[in-house]
Amino acid sequence: MSGDLPHDFNAQRAETVAAYDTLQAEQGLPDLADVDYFFVARNDAADWRPLADQLSRDGYDCQYVEDDDEADGPYLVATLPDQIISAGGIWIGEEVATRAALEHGFTPDGWGLEG
Repeated sequence: MSGDLPHDFNAQRAETVAAYDTLQAEQGLPDLADVDYFFVARNDAADWRPLADQLSRDGYDCQYVEDDDEADGPYLVATLPDQIISAGGIWIGEEVATRAALEHGFTPDGWGLEG
């Protein structure tokens, strides 16, 4: 990450907790769901395969999406299946995946729930 600003994990965590609180208050969230974490490459040289390999060893199911009409470009989805849903639980998975992503030239781009 030379030349880049250091990643602000405190701000990312605060954003995750705020998003969770808002979603829970507005529509309620399931007790159990798959949690998807989204990552985009910082540059064209970033290769998603080593990141997907590392995250897969940590229990994430990974998929690289190249063609999505709703996205600005390709992205990696790292999914933790069947998770108990809480702000803290979502954050733990997000922090682990983000640390790996940053090491491989990717940056976090949010999370979502399935199920």
